[in-house]
This record gives sequence, structure tokens and C-alpha cells, in this order.
Amino acid sequence: MTTVRPFLMFQNSSAQTALDLYFATLPDSRMVRVECYAQGEAGPAGSIKVAVFTLCGREFMCSDSPIMHGFTFTPSSSTFVEFDSIEELERVFGILSDGGQVLMPLGNYGFSQWFGWVNDRFGVPWQLNFSA
Repeated sequence: MTTVRPFLMFQNSSAQTALDLYFATLPDSRMVRVECYAQGEAGPAGSIKVAVFTLCGREFMCSDSPIMHGFTFTPSSSTFVEFDSIEELERVFGILSDGGQVLMPLGNYGFSQWFGWVNDRFGVPWQLNFSA
């Protein structure tokens, strides 16, 4: 069967820390399977070689890159999350923006009643939208 999943490549062995934050913040989110680097392999022992996980019930993949790249995440590709509660959107926005960068503060931008866009502390971009 052919499948498609968003893939997040972390640097500095931060994948597990990022996943812990996402699992604690977003509902229906969990690890599906994970394979970690062993001693003597390309990446630091214990860092994530490849993981499949769910965020809000959607499958994603990620890894800790053993190679330092001259690039990281870009806001031109982001994870769009729709909320049915403004309070929940504001809670998640606060958590994901803590230590990160607010690209668009929470507000009414015409195309949405309540919307915000952030890069979290790991550089992963998130668009958060209230859909009434």
C-alpha cells in the first residue's frame, strides 16, 4: 500500500524532546513505533533513527539527523491544526510559542476568525486556526 506522511528532520538530537512536548500538548497524539541509534551507529546512541507517531490522529515520521545541515525547518511548509475551541487554540499557541517565534500573533485576519502561526522552540512551523 502506498502511504504519505509528513516527515520532520531534527538536528542536535532534539526529536524526542519535541515529541514529548507534542504528545503532552495535542490530543490523540502518541508514538506508534521508534528505532533509536545504537552505540557505534551514525547518530548519537539513543537518538531517534526513525519514528512514526500521531499528532491529533494523523501519522507523521521524524528522525534526528546525524549530519548537521545548513538548513532546518521553514515556515513555507507547516502543520495546520484546526480547533473547535478558542480556549484550546490559545492554550496550544502559548505552549508552542514558548521559546519559539511568533510569525503571526493570534488574531482575526479576515480569512479566519482566530488564527496564529508560530515556529516552536525546535523550529517546527505550526498554523493554528479556530474553525467555528
